Amino acid sequence: MGGAVVDEGPTGIKAPDGGWGWAVLLGCFVITGFSYAFPKAVSVFFKELMCEFGIGYSDTAWISSILLAMLYGTGPLCSMCVNHFGCRPVMLVGGLLASLGMVAASFCRSVIQLYLTTGVLTGLGLALNFQPSLIMLNRYFNKRRPMANGLAAAGSPVLLCALSPLGQLLQDHYGWRGGFLILGGLLLNCCVCAALMRPLEAPHVQARSGPQKPSRQLLDLSVFRDRGFIIYAVAASIMVLGLFVPPVFMVSYAKDLGVPDARAAFLLTILGFIDIFARPAAGFVTGLPKVRPYSVYLFSFAMFFNGFTDLTGSTASDYGGLVVFCIFFGISYGMVGALQFEVLMAIVGTHKFSSAIGLVLLLEAIAVLIGPPSGGRLLDATDVYQFVFILAGTEVLAASLVLLLGNFFCIEKPAGAAKEEERHRPPVADRGKVDSREVENFLKAEPEKKGEVAHTPETSV
Repeated sequence: MGGAVVDEGPTGIKAPDGGWGWAVLLGCFVITGFSYAFPKAVSVFFKELMCEFGIGYSDTAWISSILLAMLYGTGPLCSMCVNHFGCRPVMLVGGLLASLGMVAASFCRSVIQLYLTTGVLTGLGLALNFQPSLIMLNRYFNKRRPMANGLAAAGSPVLLCALSPLGQLLQDHYGWRGGFLILGGLLLNCCVCAALMRPLEAPHVQARSGPQKPSRQLLDLSVFRDRGFIIYAVAASIMVLGLFVPPVFMVSYAKDLGVPDARAAFLLTILGFIDIFARPAAGFVTGLPKVRPYSVYLFSFAMFFNGFTDLTGSTASDYGGLVVFCIFFGISYGMVGALQFEVLMAIVGTHKFSSAIGLVLLLEAIAVLIGPPSGGRLLDATDVYQFVFILAGTEVLAASLVLLLGNFFCIEKPAGAAKEEERHRPPVADRGKVDSREVENFLKAEPEKKGEVAHTPETSV
């Protein structure tokens, strides 16, 4: 669990770490941006929707909540579709559904219809794009995968900074109906990104002479036998309980301190700007040869940093303190965003990643629906914003400790045991009998590097 699994894709092809992979990275950058930024950007239209349908803020807020719930909760469904049809067809259908949802929403006459179109239909479309794009990124990058994940994750803050003012501009000129219609057309770019996801193909000679691989399960539940995956899933679920709470309440916290509305809203701009640079930087650092074997511990540190920032941010008593909080929160939040899927890829490998990410997102969906509402209930009961930040920080700190202690005590082997295992390792000729497709494919693809297997970070699990 401390490093990366040897991965050569489902066809046994070694990841090119470049070439067409840069086009795949660009597509993943755009898809990640749409997936995470769109639920927040839609909130620009909430005031006009409240006037149109005569509803309250809580009713309109359900639109973003349903979008996020569909993005996370349909993970297993996306996994089964990808394992059966492949990434590109699933993404093409997802792009069409996302666009259709927003176009249909522009003709809605009730808030329930908005829930079904913008929430369910667009949310499902974005989910069918997001997960396959990460799977394709994992297949095209191995040695440069941490850097690729960091660059792709930067799409979230970049598109958030672009979509929020764009949504306000569309609302001012065309109203919410015209804005939804134009945003629906914009989401058709997901289909363009899907066209970039060209599957890796094995050479024709290998394709004819190589052994036939068994058909892949629609949803591989064997990942639950991996202790590393279980520890990651538990830690990620606890983390999500508190991770998204501070951005939700930050502006209201500032207004409660007497900060003007415009300056309070600018805090999110500061956070997003820092986040843009933090994610690629975290990816580059994680990709360093001496750092990559310890990516799990770096992810645990990122969560600890984020939780500690929440706790110290609860002591802010003026606008300057909140600005400092946003800077450090943006750094830690960017690190978490860049590392979360990189660490999961390192734990389970390419063959099981499509199923693993679906199951993890399903668990996180439950936490996403619980986290911000629980913070709101605490705020209603106490009317003290500091308690909300303390609760969020405590939850993220607990997640970091679960990952750190679980990895150290349940996964890592003592140095003596590792040396003893190396001493009793069977000869190279007998290693094909080991029940590990990743190692077998690695040895077949690169026979000239057999002597380096024990030393590369890509082979430590």
